[in-house]
Amino acid sequence: MFTSLKKHLIPGLAAALLPLAAHAGEVTLSGEGAVTYTPDSARLTFTASAEDKLAANASDKVNGLMQQWRDAIDPYRDRLNDYSDANLNLYTRTLPIQERGEEPEQRAVASQTVSFTIDDLTLLNPLLAQAQELGMDYHLGNGSFYHSEEADLQRQALARAIADARSRCEFVANELDMSCGEVVTININGGHRPVPMMMSEAKSAGDAVSRIGDRELQASVSATFTLD
Repeated sequence: MFTSLKKHLIPGLAAALLPLAAHAGEVTLSGEGAVTYTPDSARLTFTASAEDKLAANASDKVNGLMQQWRDAIDPYRDRLNDYSDANLNLYTRTLPIQERGEEPEQRAVASQTVSFTIDDLTLLNPLLAQAQELGMDYHLGNGSFYHSEEADLQRQALARAIADARSRCEFVANELDMSCGEVVTININGGHRPVPMMMSEAKSAGDAVSRIGDRELQASVSATFTLD
């Protein structure tokens, strides 16, 4: 009786173990992907400021500068996105004392900031020229430039990282006379920050931008595949 039962159990047990034996192992490896692009848009911020003994005079000076700015950029105004120049800031600063016992002098400082984005970089140098002519402060760096389709570029970089992981799995499997199977787990490592490949170049005369440097969006993944 026991022998007969054993004969029936062993084939059933072997059949149950077949799916487990089908996957001979797993491999975990990384994949990397990158997309190179040239920015096509910019975020710009300019600040007009003035100071005077009287707050009203400092404010009037800034209002005059802002009116000159608005008149100068009128031909481009409908091409400036998310435009804002509404807030006037006013504060008082104390000048350094030159001689001992001297009464500290206070000055009223007024400032107004203009911010907007452009998706046509041919506007960049004309706008910079107007800001320079009016003595407005601004900073132009790598963070000022971006691509309008950056989300799509991020997905392209991620797709390349996943494809790279799959390609590495297939290489490993081929070396072992096996095949790369399904994905068991996959982790996306970190973000997709753009890396400047070349700084934006500026002409010495007039501080005009002569070249926008290329950028590279990078993505990486860690994936575990079955080996069949």
